[in-house]
Amino acid sequence: MNANTLYAPYVVAEAPADERAQFIRRTYLHLAASVLAFTGLEIALFKSGIAETLLRFMLGGQYSWLIVLGAFMGISWLANWWAQSDASQGLQYAGLTIYVIAEAVIFVPILYIAMKFSTPDVLPMAVLFTLLLFGGLTASAFITRKDFSFLGPIICIASFIALGVIVASILFGFNLGIVFSAIMIAIAAGAILYTTSNIIHVYRPDQHVAASLALFAAVALLFWYVLRILIALSGRR
Repeated sequence: MNANTLYAPYVVAEAPADERAQFIRRTYLHLAASVLAFTGLEIALFKSGIAETLLRFMLGGQYSWLIVLGAFMGISWLANWWAQSDASQGLQYAGLTIYVIAEAVIFVPILYIAMKFSTPDVLPMAVLFTLLLFGGLTASAFITRKDFSFLGPIICIASFIALGVIVASILFGFNLGIVFSAIMIAIAAGAILYTTSNIIHVYRPDQHVAASLALFAAVALLFWYVLRILIALSGRR
C-alpha cells in the first residue's frame, strides 16, 4: 500500500456520517486520556517530591521562569509539528505525549501555590469551572455548527501580545492582575471554539491526535487562568 493512501484526502465535513462520528469520538477520547495522564503525572510529581525540586529550579532565579517558558514554547512547537505529521501515527502520539508531560511540568508552580497557600476549595472549583466552560463552549460549537475559523488570526495576534506582556512582567517585575487573567480566559475560550469548529469543518478524519492536542492545549490554558483568578480571590478573603 502506498503511504499516501493511509491518510484521508478529504476533511471531516466531507466524510460519511459514520466516519465523522468515529473521528469526533476518537478526538474526545484522546482528550480525556490526555487529561487523565496529566492528572496522574501531577499526582506522581507531588507524591514523589519531584515537584518541589522542579519548583526550586523554575522559580530559583529572576530569569528561571523565562527559561522555562522558552523551553515550553519550543516543546509545544515540536509536539504540534509531530502531532500534525503525516509521517507515522507513532510520531503523532509522541507529539501528544511530550506535550502532556510539558504541561504537567509547567503546571507545578501554580498547583503548588493552590494546594499550599490557598483555601482547600480553590482547586476543585477551578476544575469545575473549567469543565463547565469547556462543556458550554463545545456544546455551542456543535449545536450551531458555526464556522469559527475567523477566530484563528485574532487568537494568534492576541497570544503574541499576551506573551509579550508576560515576558515584560518577568523582566520588569510587575504583577499580572485579574484583568489579564480574564483576558487570557477569553483567549482560551476562543481557542476552544476555534478548535472545535476545526474538528467539525477542517481536520481530516485521520487527524484525531492533532485535534485532541489542540483541544488539550486550550483547556490547559483555560484551567491555568481560572485557577489563577481563584487563587487571587482566595487571597483577598
